[in-house]
Amino acid sequence: MEVQGDQIPVTLLTGFLGAGKTTLLNHLIRDPDAGRVAVIMNEFGDVGLDHDLIEAQTEETILMQSGCLCCTIRGDLLKTLGRLMAQRNRGALSFDRVVIETTGIADPGPILHSLVVDHIVGPYFRMDGVVTVADAATGSRTLDKQFEAVHQIAMADVIILSKTDLVTPVELARFEARLAGINTTARRVQGEHGRVPTGILFGLSAMRGNVTADDVSTWLGVTKTDPLSGLSRLAPVSKPSMPLPIRPSFEALPHHDNRITSASIEIETPISAEAFDLWLDTLVAFSGPDILRVKGIVHVEDMASPFVFHGVQHIFDAPVALTSWAGEDTKTRVVVIVRDLNAEDLKASLDMLRLRPKDADGTGDAIMAPGTQA
Repeated sequence: MEVQGDQIPVTLLTGFLGAGKTTLLNHLIRDPDAGRVAVIMNEFGDVGLDHDLIEAQTEETILMQSGCLCCTIRGDLLKTLGRLMAQRNRGALSFDRVVIETTGIADPGPILHSLVVDHIVGPYFRMDGVVTVADAATGSRTLDKQFEAVHQIAMADVIILSKTDLVTPVELARFEARLAGINTTARRVQGEHGRVPTGILFGLSAMRGNVTADDVSTWLGVTKTDPLSGLSRLAPVSKPSMPLPIRPSFEALPHHDNRITSASIEIETPISAEAFDLWLDTLVAFSGPDILRVKGIVHVEDMASPFVFHGVQHIFDAPVALTSWAGEDTKTRVVVIVRDLNAEDLKASLDMLRLRPKDADGTGDAIMAPGTQA
């Protein structure tokens, strides 16, 4: 089958049990600025949709007066997406985007994988972003008890803080600091009883050919006021002739979130294609199952345009060339969030991106595959 038109953007809405995902959804489906949204959830009976907005209901689909629709997951998410797309192509349903509400204990990773690797449904949809709702009142206790909740925070593009009226300013600041320690690049927004501007939830991914420099900066956690906010410039280190193996961390970890490590790098000038390939191959080989997210914009020597890339574990979206990139900014920026890897080794891994091929005069660094000899 050929894809008709652009891919449908998909937003993944996560958050632990009772965090306020359904409250946010109720405001979303009545917001005219949201457009026509298809909301996929597990079972209607488990949620509290605003029945005043319901226009008609079938076994699997609820139609809303706002033009949105809600449907249940019947056994398999991909089958649900396939049915929705088939009905849309026939003109039976109309929607512009999809929001998937996960169960409270769901790991976002497998859903992101499905949209990348499935050859039937995948070509019709693209991941637009991960939105995680975090309960300010009970969130810290949840993070202590449930590692799945830490995953949800670590993989978020945007974190919606709910129930902020139930805590003191000091408690809220402490909770936000903890969230920032888990995920340095996600934007944090306070929701007023589930109300947030729709624009905050959508258009989060930079994996599009028409993105601007500001879009990429927001995606990577760089603010306009501080161009390095969210990105730590790594200090120069002596570069080994071959990459060091990445070692897991076996330190005593008092909290689940201490198992999450994030690091980033910014390189001023275009990098070597060989260095990028070797770095990525090595990272996936040693830490593939533990890569929660890796994303960045890469300027490669002798390439006319930069490209953006994104991956979860060992699954990567096809890189997107930014052919309309304007300006003289040639900085490569990469962000990695991983599990059970110490910060020193992660930073050493990222520093491989600074390696240069050895020139004929002997200058530069030898770039070799792991296990080979100089």
